[in-house]
Amino acid sequence: MNIEIVDVLVIGAGPSGSVAASIINKAGYNVKIVEKVKFPRFVIGESLLPRCMEALDEAGFIPALERKGFQQKFGAKFVKGEQITDFDFSNKFTEGWNWTWQVPRADFDQLLAEEVARMGVPVEFETEVTGITFHGTDSVTTVTTPDGGSKEIHARFIVDASGYGRVIPRLFNLDRPSNLPSRKTVFAHFEDPNRFLFDEPNRITIIAHQPDIWAWVIPFSNGNTSVGFVGNPAFFDQFPGSTADKLRAIINSNGYTAQRFSDSAFIFEPRTLEGWSVTTDRFYGDGFVLTGNVTEFLDPIFSSGVTLATASGQKAAQLVCRQLAGEAIDWQQQYVEPTMQGVNTFRSYVMAWYDGSLQDIIFSANQSSEIKRQICSVLAGYVWDTANPFVRRHDTVLTSLAKVIKLEAESVAGL
Repeated sequence: MNIEIVDVLVIGAGPSGSVAASIINKAGYNVKIVEKVKFPRFVIGESLLPRCMEALDEAGFIPALERKGFQQKFGAKFVKGEQITDFDFSNKFTEGWNWTWQVPRADFDQLLAEEVARMGVPVEFETEVTGITFHGTDSVTTVTTPDGGSKEIHARFIVDASGYGRVIPRLFNLDRPSNLPSRKTVFAHFEDPNRFLFDEPNRITIIAHQPDIWAWVIPFSNGNTSVGFVGNPAFFDQFPGSTADKLRAIINSNGYTAQRFSDSAFIFEPRTLEGWSVTTDRFYGDGFVLTGNVTEFLDPIFSSGVTLATASGQKAAQLVCRQLAGEAIDWQQQYVEPTMQGVNTFRSYVMAWYDGSLQDIIFSANQSSEIKRQICSVLAGYVWDTANPFVRRHDTVLTSLAKVIKLEAESVAGL
């Protein structure tokens, strides 16, 4: 059997894997990426957050991304009936990047993979991991190749950035259900000739359609726009017909989307995703670390997926390099705890959105400018800044503030 020897094997060529591989390669280690499918391939998660830029910058991807001409994103707009609230990333609590991009993920992911390959990292597509054996921190990974053959890759360390493929959790029975309810999305890309009538396209629009149903509107630089509705699977059952019929009917049932997209053509036939929330028993072990969606994927709201993917890929790569250089790494303290800080902060905001408390805050009549700045930092992905009380007390502050807002509204109504 053919045998290859590397310092680090990265499983998955998505943003997390490409970021990790580039940083490890820049440190002088021999790294290789294997990817199960052929790129380009479609995935959701098309609206980045400014915190992603730190990881993309360290990986050396910013110049190539700028040349590609993706749609720049400067903030987020929330719409609920006639209510509109804008968040401008330049007016956030935490210092850092004030902008990012909105990207068709097929193009974005392929560009990152091509760029890391240009840097000298071999990227092998249509190469599936079928088995891994660990010998301490060393490992032997068996893969099938595009021609139907197989080979072994011997590595000193593995970064599992396989996303929904969840290679190591699947092989070693580490998957566990998330504590978030099962949800579903129906989505497509649309022609969008009316975007400039809606003060677009330099931000994502999030529409509160019903208490637990929301929609994303993500314009791209190519003139197309991604639109998807998310919520309880039962919501979609009330609309008859094909997936395309369902999405068209839902779009026409919302004032904002009906006005903008009722006559717009689909770029591709609408698709569905369901039951995406999942977690794992552990994020690391002797000779491996999990990054990105392999650790935990929460929900499309707030675009946390790519942020957690790139930030965890960045952090894991830094620690892998230090361990390979002979340093003792406390993976629990130095990787798991910071990762969970970000995951749990986003989780609090996801849950608060669906229970309505965050919506009450976002659409409140008398917003505090300082509170808005602090929430804006979370929406920009700066979920590790514990100087921000809306990060430090993420598990209690939203519920408490929503109660105050409700009491103030009842008081005013009583007058």
